[in-house]
Amino acid sequence: MATTPTDIVFDTPAPDFRLPATDGRSYGLDDVAGANGTVIVFICNHCPYVIAVIDRLVADAAVLLKEGVGFAAICSNDARTHPQDGFDKMREFARAHAFPFPYLHDESQATARAYGAVCTPDFFGFGRDRKLKYRGRLDEGRTTPPPAGARRELVEAMREIARTGQIVADQTPSIGCSIKWKA
Repeated sequence: MATTPTDIVFDTPAPDFRLPATDGRSYGLDDVAGANGTVIVFICNHCPYVIAVIDRLVADAAVLLKEGVGFAAICSNDARTHPQDGFDKMREFARAHAFPFPYLHDESQATARAYGAVCTPDFFGFGRDRKLKYRGRLDEGRTTPPPAGARRELVEAMREIARTGQIVADQTPSIGCSIKWKA
């Protein structure tokens, strides 16, 4: 079932974490944070919303990384009930889409809970002060591509945050599949 974030409190600090990645390393917030801001996105491998945006997400992440905005994706789904989101499948997914950012495994789901993540994809954009400035979507696309000429909302928002350090006024929450929580 599709869901969207509801309780959004801007200017809250980014919770720290230390999670294993599909590249064999372990990453914390300090490792992925950029000089001009940071995006943390909660995704998974099987969600039709993620599958529909993944190539645009990877392209926009590459743009932001070049502009000094750190980027990481986290999968928090329960792999026992959704084996397609298990760590080995995450490695395959990251390789298949040539992720230019770390893809992290939140097996305990503590990081998703700390961030207040609710869906996949769920975007958290932080300023260089590591405080929440954006909780919007990638773009207008849902399970189909966005219309021609659609704004690159995440890229535009993070550029504004890097430039001004302020919360972005025009934000549309992301929509996606609910995170598959453990019982």
